[in-house]
Amino acid sequence: MQAAVFEGEGRLVVRDVEPPELRAPDDVLLAVRAAGICGTDVHILAVPPGHPATPGVIMGHEYTADVVATGDRVDHVAPGDRIVVDPSIWCGSCPYCQMGLTNLCDRMTGIGIFRHGGFAPLSVVPARAVYRISSDVASEIAALAEPLADVLNGIRKLGVAPGESALVLGAGPIGLLFTLLLRAAGVGTLLVAEVADYRAAQARECGADLIINPRQQDLAAVVRGETRLGADMVVDAVGTLLEDGLRCVRKGGRVLLFGMHEHARPAVKQYDVTKYELQILGTYIARGTFPQAVRLLEAGRLDFGRLVTHRVPLRDIQRGIDLLRRGEAVKVAVFPEA
Repeated sequence: MQAAVFEGEGRLVVRDVEPPELRAPDDVLLAVRAAGICGTDVHILAVPPGHPATPGVIMGHEYTADVVATGDRVDHVAPGDRIVVDPSIWCGSCPYCQMGLTNLCDRMTGIGIFRHGGFAPLSVVPARAVYRISSDVASEIAALAEPLADVLNGIRKLGVAPGESALVLGAGPIGLLFTLLLRAAGVGTLLVAEVADYRAAQARECGADLIINPRQQDLAAVVRGETRLGADMVVDAVGTLLEDGLRCVRKGGRVLLFGMHEHARPAVKQYDVTKYELQILGTYIARGTFPQAVRLLEAGRLDFGRLVTHRVPLRDIQRGIDLLRRGEAVKVAVFPEA
């Protein structure tokens, strides 16, 4: 079968690989329906890389699939079920797993990053990584379950109160998911900072009250003009913008760091963090939020489909990556070919 394989140093190659087989009694064999290209994938393929990955691995960690076969110990899904994949495989026995902090597992491994993922027609994953989802949800939308679950974990940490003001830094897929959910949570003034015109337009469609281009405007001045004191909360959906977040948040406000980049080294004035009682919150992947993400997608109340702006067959995956690098797409759905 054809699969998109990471070969190191920014190289993703679509080539023939052996189809996977069930090997463990708790394995599930999947026929991939659709997979999303994530910002993490783009970081992995950067030179130098912004995120580690194992050379030789089939990439793709945001995907939906149909169950083809299961191991003997699998009882919560059956052949024919439509599922979504939680790509974060935690050990269950380290101190953090025992505290319930499974997303901070000491021995965490990731499907599509450190073990084979969904940029292929077939995939084998542990049964505990799959959640059933209605087949009424379009495949390209169901593939949003993983980033949506991650964002829901961040929303939970923010403790949003209706009427508060929020600034989202970056209008990529994650920033737009935050925009949709913050608006749904009752945020009063919702600002988005974005430099790419294409993504700025998408943010406006997702409910942003004002789009700010930091290359053309004084970001902190505009935020204070709109909110009087500064934003109650700021979300860095990019991974390199902590300094901007601290400039734009009000005293006593919170800055949520979602985006990640290995080489981000911000200069933080710790004095101000203490004096102004600023809350800097890290949020990492999902923790117990996949069922909630599935319910949201099945309910169809929010227009998640608008985030999927481009669709490509697996053989053209590089075109999708290039679109994302240029800021000319939001979410690119990849459709593997048998």
